[in-house]
Amino acid sequence: MRTVAIIQARMGSSRLPGKVMRHLAGRPMIYHVVSRVASVPSIDHVVVATSTLAGDLPLVNYLRSIDVPVFCGSEQDVLARYYGAACEFEADVIVRITADCPLISRNVTEYVTSTFLSANGAFDYVSNTLSRTYPRGLDTEVFSFAALTMAHRRATAPSDREHVTPFIWRQPDVFRLKSVTSEIDNSTLRWTVDEEADFELVQRIYSALLNTNPDFEYEEILRLLGENPDWTEINRHVEQKYV
Repeated sequence: MRTVAIIQARMGSSRLPGKVMRHLAGRPMIYHVVSRVASVPSIDHVVVATSTLAGDLPLVNYLRSIDVPVFCGSEQDVLARYYGAACEFEADVIVRITADCPLISRNVTEYVTSTFLSANGAFDYVSNTLSRTYPRGLDTEVFSFAALTMAHRRATAPSDREHVTPFIWRQPDVFRLKSVTSEIDNSTLRWTVDEEADFELVQRIYSALLNTNPDFEYEEILRLLGENPDWTEINRHVEQKYV
């Protein structure tokens, strides 16, 4: 069974244009996302799925220059883009990650992915987003190619096509869903990058942790924020876009 992480990325963010190529600790942000996802033991292959728009060409060229596989598909129909990427890279299991999560956790993503894989087909979809207990920015969704295929063939609502998985998780009577949660609720923490304030927080975390441990993990970030509680206020005002 081939497990492929598909990282959704584009240059045309409405709130922070070009953020995926913005330099973070000396490299484009997308580099850190790819590197962290590639370190997850249960993931066999990592690909970035972007659009065919000319504006995404700098992203495509950069990824190819560092030998990261890229799939280019529809800008708006991201569900079709995922399906195309899954077909091209022969995925049996898809791990969905978004490129605005440079603090994505190897351990948390492994936990979600291994929960899906160890169930031996008992679930169609496993994620840590159905019931949030982890910080936003550690989001990991894992689903079967069969579930993705059904969604691609049957979903018609624009929100289902744009956001990839709502067609699956909105139908618990059709798909077998599993929620992965933590014993400690840190869902109020915001570690994703949508606005300038988000990027400032991530920059501070990378500056503080990267040199001492390039593979810094979820628990180390929590400790750092515990030592600097004012940092969590930097982006507290940022509102999350909802499906």
